[in-house]
Amino acid sequence: MGDILAKDRRKYKRLPIELHLEVDEVFKQDYVVIKDLNALVTVFDISKSGIGFICKADLPHGYYFQGRINLGSSDFFDVVIRVVQFHNDGESKVYGAEFVGLAPFLADKVDKYEKSLEHERY
Repeated sequence: MGDILAKDRRKYKRLPIELHLEVDEVFKQDYVVIKDLNALVTVFDISKSGIGFICKADLPHGYYFQGRINLGSSDFFDVVIRVVQFHNDGESKVYGAEFVGLAPFLADKVDKYEKSLEHERY
């Protein structure tokens, strides 16, 4: 799934993940808010800088939403996510999004997640 996005702009390694988020609203600067979306987001990859996901709803480019990233083993963090890429492959709406203002110690949790994936392989 990770290679679906047309241009890969990520500077960090993408890691597979199965995660679901519910998006009730998206917002943009200047207090522009779209409410009552009730959109289910299925995250298929994660990096230290963002996520790739599928969503049936139309999420506007440049808008933000809040989410909780659960990396398993009681390891999670709350984050603001900004939609930066969109691709419709005919069957699915595939998005790329970046974490906004994520503290380095929270981004390091993704490194820990990568190590847990490597450990599971061996």
